[in-house]
Amino acid sequence: MAALVSTSEQAVALDTAMIAKLTQIAGDFAINISIAAIILVVTVFAARWASSATRKGLSRVRGFRHDPTVLSFAVQVVRVLVYLIGFIAVLQRLGVQTTSIIAVLGAASLAVGLALQGTLSNVAAGVMLLILRPYRVGDLVNIGGNVGRVQRLDLFFTQLSDVNNVKIMCPNGKVFGDFILNLSGQGTRRIELKIGVGYGSDLTKAREVLTRAAAAQEAVMPDPAPWAGVTNMLDSAIEITLTAWVTSDAYWQARADVFQAAKEALNAADIEIPFPHQVAVPYGDDDLVMPISGEGVGLRRGRADPRSAGFGPGRDPDDSES
Repeated sequence: MAALVSTSEQAVALDTAMIAKLTQIAGDFAINISIAAIILVVTVFAARWASSATRKGLSRVRGFRHDPTVLSFAVQVVRVLVYLIGFIAVLQRLGVQTTSIIAVLGAASLAVGLALQGTLSNVAAGVMLLILRPYRVGDLVNIGGNVGRVQRLDLFFTQLSDVNNVKIMCPNGKVFGDFILNLSGQGTRRIELKIGVGYGSDLTKAREVLTRAAAAQEAVMPDPAPWAGVTNMLDSAIEITLTAWVTSDAYWQARADVFQAAKEALNAADIEIPFPHQVAVPYGDDDLVMPISGEGVGLRRGRADPRSAGFGPGRDPDDSES
C-alpha cells in the first residue's frame, strides 16, 4: 500500500514538472516571438531612418550633392543591408543557429551563383556603372536602340523614359555590355543635314543660301559657324551637307527649324530640289497609258515607239497580252 502511494506521488510530481516545463517553454517562445516582432518593426523603421540619413549625409558632400544617381543607389544599398541584419537578428532570436545557416549558404553558394548569375551580373554592372559614370539621372541616352532620359539607376535596372513617356527598364548587365550613347553628355551638338539640289543648279550659290539660312536661326551658334559643302553626286541630284552647332538641350527643335529654313531659302533662290517623277507613255490603244519612272512629267497622245514602252526589239505591243 505504501509503495502504491509512493508511485502515485511520483507520477503527480512528474506531471507537475512536465507542465511547469511546457509552461516555461511556451512562455519563452511567446517572449521570443514578441521580441522577434519588435526587432522586425524596429528593422523597418531603422531601414527608413538609415536611408534618410544616408541621403542627407551624401547631400552634404559636394561631389554628391546634385547627383541623384549616387543618392538613389546608395540609399537602396543601405536599406537592403539594414533589412539583412534585421532578418538575421530575428532568426537568431527565434533560436535558429545563424552560424549553421551561413555554413549552408556557403556550401550552396556555387549553385546559387550559377542560378542567379544574370541577377548578380546586373548588380555588379550597376556598381560599375555607378563608378564609371557613363551617364547620370536626367541625361538623354541611347542604350541598345532605346532613346530616353535616365530616371533612375538601382541595383538591377536602369530606368528610362522615352519621348512618349514610356517607361523602359534596361538590365544593368546588358547596359554595361552594350554601346551607350550619351546624347546630352556634351554641352553642344552638331546638326548635319544632307540636301539634294539639281545638277543644273549653281552650287556656290546653293551653299551660300544654306549657310545663311542656318546662321539666321536663333538657336544656331555663331562659333563654329554653319558650313555647307558638296559631299556626293547621286543619280539625279548633287548632295550638299549642311552642318550647324547648337546646345544639346535645343538640338531637336533647332534641327527642325534649320531644315525648314533651308527648304524655304532654296525655294526663294529658285534652286531646284529634285524629287522622283513619273512619265506617262501611251501604247497600243490611244486611251491606254503606261506610267514609267523618269525625271519629268509629260503625256503624249498617239501611238508610241514600242521600245519607249519597254518592249524588246521586234516585238509588237499588241502581242503583249499573249
